[in-house]
Amino acid sequence: MSTLKIHDKYFKPYKSKKKIAKYVSYLVKQVENDLEENEIPLFIGILNGSFMFAADFIREFKGECEISFVKFASYEGTTSTGQVKKLVGINENLEGRTVIILEDIIDTGNTLTEIYNIFKDKKLKQLRIATLFFKPDVFRKELHIDYIGKSIPDKFIVGYGLDYDGLGRNIPSIYQLTTQKMTNIVLFGPPGAGKGTQATILKDKYDLIHISTGDVFRYNIKNGTKLGLLAKSFMDKGDLVPDEVTINMLKAEVDKNADAKGFIFDGFPRTESQAKALDDFLSEKGEAINGMVALEVEEDLLVKRLLKRGETSGRPDDQDESKIRNRFNEYETKTAILQHYYEDQNKYFGVNGVGSIEKITLRLCEVFDTL
Repeated sequence: MSTLKIHDKYFKPYKSKKKIAKYVSYLVKQVENDLEENEIPLFIGILNGSFMFAADFIREFKGECEISFVKFASYEGTTSTGQVKKLVGINENLEGRTVIILEDIIDTGNTLTEIYNIFKDKKLKQLRIATLFFKPDVFRKELHIDYIGKSIPDKFIVGYGLDYDGLGRNIPSIYQLTTQKMTNIVLFGPPGAGKGTQATILKDKYDLIHISTGDVFRYNIKNGTKLGLLAKSFMDKGDLVPDEVTINMLKAEVDKNADAKGFIFDGFPRTESQAKALDDFLSEKGEAINGMVALEVEEDLLVKRLLKRGETSGRPDDQDESKIRNRFNEYETKTAILQHYYEDQNKYFGVNGVGSIEKITLRLCEVFDTL
């Protein structure tokens, strides 16, 4: 899941398909437990928003049932108008029936009031209300809601049947309105691929902040910061610096650039746990990683390139082929894990890293422009 633009507004990931499925399953079990044996309920979905919820609910429901729909209108843009107009009514004979309303979301309660008004003279056996989402902060009615999938804050959401001015209903997960749109890229590449060179070019072209893990570590250690001293204490003992220390350094860098248009993360994350920590941190700010862009170059070509560089760089790890191969093995192992992590979110982009600096930059820009 990545940030979406719908009309003139941006929306950040909020509830995944997996979480929504859990809420639906929970509601179905609650309803099934309350029904009498062999009872055939009539489910009524509130259009347009509940069509995906109603479909998933019915598929999950184990017993016999009927379904119908009623349509109301109370939203314009991202704000409830407060006025509900019935557009499509109910034609079924409801006398003596158990009717269960399937709502996508209940906020002010205006639609719920209309629902109770419609069904009060229908001589029902009982009327029950099931809503996928509920906004208690803005609910102003003294009306009963029988089943609630998930209570959420008063934030405008789209997806899974919910729309913003007509668009977004077909998105399978839920997104929340966000006020800022950053471009956050994880830039990856094997040793010698020219990742640092490209990061310098791209940060200037797209006006992004380049955060290099190596630079951040060196800065904190050189300046004796609390995190730097902590990291050095692990390094001096030959231990790996814990993820918590690394992510806290990255958080500090991001927080120092709160007004940035976005970030290029270079050398971080290196593990799935780091990637999840970065996602959680950005999510708290209403942001997300737009994509992982990885430079792809054949290992043998890079080995030759690094050995050539070692002739002038003075770096011992560029002068020993066995050490170079070991670095590649470590990179491939970690990158494979992260590649799957970001591919599952449709955020992995491999770019051919062979050619001149200018040609590689053009290829990278083609991907950046889509993010």
